[in-house]
Formats: sequence, C-alpha cells, structure tokens
Amino acid sequence: MSKNKYLVPFILVCSLFFLWAFLHNMNPILIPHLKKACQLSDTQSSFIDSAVYLGYFLAAIPAGLFIHRWGYKKGIIFGLMLFALGSLLFIPAAEVRQYWFFLVALFIAACGATFLETIANPYAAALGNPSTAEQRLNFAQSFNGVGAFVAPLVGSQFIFSGIEHTKGELQSMSPEQLNAYLNSEASTVKIPYLVIGCVIIVVIILFALTKLPEIKEDDSVAHGTKFSLNVFKFRHVKWAMLAEFCYVGAQVGVGSFFIRFSKELMNLDEKTAGYWWGSIAMVGFMVGRFTGTFFMRYIKPAKLLSLYAIINISLLAFALINHNQFSVYAVMVVPFFMSIMFPTIFALGIKGLGEETKIASSFLVMSIIGGGIFAPIMGFISDKTGSMQSAYIVPLICFAVILFFALNGHKIKTSNTESHEKVLSGIGS
Repeated sequence: MSKNKYLVPFILVCSLFFLWAFLHNMNPILIPHLKKACQLSDTQSSFIDSAVYLGYFLAAIPAGLFIHRWGYKKGIIFGLMLFALGSLLFIPAAEVRQYWFFLVALFIAACGATFLETIANPYAAALGNPSTAEQRLNFAQSFNGVGAFVAPLVGSQFIFSGIEHTKGELQSMSPEQLNAYLNSEASTVKIPYLVIGCVIIVVIILFALTKLPEIKEDDSVAHGTKFSLNVFKFRHVKWAMLAEFCYVGAQVGVGSFFIRFSKELMNLDEKTAGYWWGSIAMVGFMVGRFTGTFFMRYIKPAKLLSLYAIINISLLAFALINHNQFSVYAVMVVPFFMSIMFPTIFALGIKGLGEETKIASSFLVMSIIGGGIFAPIMGFISDKTGSMQSAYIVPLICFAVILFFALNGHKIKTSNTESHEKVLSGIGS
C-alpha cells in the first residue's frame, strides 16, 4: 500500500490522540472542581481518575476482541459513540449534582477512549515502515500532547469559577446559600462537555465517510491461535505492561494533584494553578513529544527513555525535599520528560509480535488501570499525613520501575530465554 494511501487515515487517527488526551487532562481540573462542588476529601476526589482508568481496564480486552472481529474502522466509530455519550451525560450529572453520576459519565467516556487507544496506537505504528514505528507513534502522540495542554486551559477558563471559600466560610452559610453555591459550581461543566460531545459527533461523521485501510500484521510469529494469551511468553510484553501501569500512575498522580500541591506550597489559587499547568507544564509535554520524535533519529528509544526516567526521578526527589515554590517549578518540568514515555514503552512492548500485536495492545491499554490505582494511594497519603507534597513519593517510585524497563525489561526474549530470532524462525515455542 502506498504512502499516499496511508496519509489521510494517519491524519484522522492523529485526531483520536487529541481527543483521549483531552479526556485525561480534564481530570486535573475536575478533581479540585468536583472536590469543591461535591464536598469531597482528597481520597474521594481521586476516584475521578479511578473511574476513567477502571473503564480502560474493563474495556481493553473487549475492545481488542471487537477490532479483531470487526476491524479498525468500526471499532473507532463505536469508541467515539461511547465517548460522546459519556461527555453528554455530564449535563444531567451536573443538574442533579450527584458525584456517582459524574463517575458513571467518566467511566462510559473512558470505555470509548479505550477503543480509540487500543486501535490508534498499533494502527499508527503500522501505517508505514516498521523500522520507524517508534518515531511515527511518537509523532502521532504529539497530538496527544496538544490535547494535554489545551484541556487544562479550557477547563481552568470555563469550569473554574475562581470562587474559593474556606471551611469556616462554608459552615457560616445558610443551607440555602450553600446549596445555591454548590449547584452553581457544579453547573459550570455543562457547556464545556456539551461542546465536547458535539465535536466528537462531527468526528464520527468524518470517520464514517472515510475509507480506512485494514492493516494486516505479519503472522510469522503468531503460533497456533491468532488471538490468544501467547503474548505472555514474551518477557518484554510483561515488562511493558508493568512499565505502562507505573507510567500512567505517575502521569496521573503528577498532574491530578498539581493544583492541590501548588496550593499547599505556594498558596496558588485554582485558576492560576490550572493556567500554569496547561500553559507551561502541558506545553512542555507537547513540545517534549515533538522533540522526542526528533531525538530518536539519533538516540535509540530505550536509551532516551532511560535518560528521561533518571531526570524525572531527580526532579521529584528535589520536589519532595524542598518546601517552597521551587518544588512546584520542578514538578512543572516533569511532563516534558514524561512526554515520550507512553508511546515509547508501547512501541517497544509490541515489537516483533506479528498478528498478536492486537491482543498485546489490549493488554498494554489494560495496564492503564495504574492511573486509577496510584491516584487514590496519593490521595490517601495526603489525607493521612496532611501533606500533598509527601504523596509525590508515589510517582518517583513509578519512574524507577520505568528506568528498569528502559535498561533491561524491553529486551525481546521469550519466557524460556530463547532468543527472539529463534522464535521467529519457528525453532522455539
């Protein structure tokens, strides 16, 4: 298939990276916002992340089965439909101001995003020369970076009211005043999520009208049943799952609690903190995606991944031991060095799997549940210690696991230590 035939599908697929990034990166806005509107603890507010990543965990395998049976295009359209439904459910959720309703809406949207991510990562990697799959996937994920920086800016501008009351002020309000204030805060999500839902519907129409090529992976390493658990004989797949589990946990933890972190260390108001996260930290994330793609022309992906992991470990260690604004600045630098991690781990994790790429992709997306595990842990640490700063030890540990994957875990071997080349030749099992 010619490169020209790949161009339009690749452009459309890149739009999906933007959309699911927007979903994820609204969480740092929704967590403090719903914490205020629904009067939640740090641990309770972290369930926003849990709802999103539980959706990924539960929908990943069904998504892989769906696309294996029905193909990429139908999987994309079905995923977009779920995404749109979840977004539009924010309107009635805000109307009744029930936290569980918001969580259900996020869960449904996340299930849709799971289909998109399960499809788009291997699809983008396959649309071209296999030797440049990591570069191509990082380029596509650069649009994920665009969504990551746009979402906090939109959220802080249109969702945050800028009205923050102390506990004492809230307690002094009459029940009617308090209810009116909380309803007003909850209602600010209606228009943004209505717009998101409408945009997704437009994207559904574009995909429906466009012919997408079905990519047929090389079946040379798919022994026996095409869609099976055989991928677990590859050591690098298992380590990639753990690395993605930790990476998403780190990414979610660093971003979701940044507004609380900056409030604690700098007394930064919510609008300013949200603006800083979007306009500085997430711009760094976006720039990191593009520069990472460029650096990979000269530095092997695994080596660049290990270097970035070391830098993030150092930045978070600094943020943990200093109790001033410089800790906030250090955390804001972390996203630049997180930028290449997910796509690079993903590309290294599915390398050399042939037709089993689809099921491996499902398991790797399933690993995103890490974002729903580590965020509540951070919330729990904050509630118990009274310090959000101390909770940032969690992403530091996650980056240490990623460092091991970059140094050793990505190497392609089967579980019985036979070489990958031996497997490809059909000698191993």
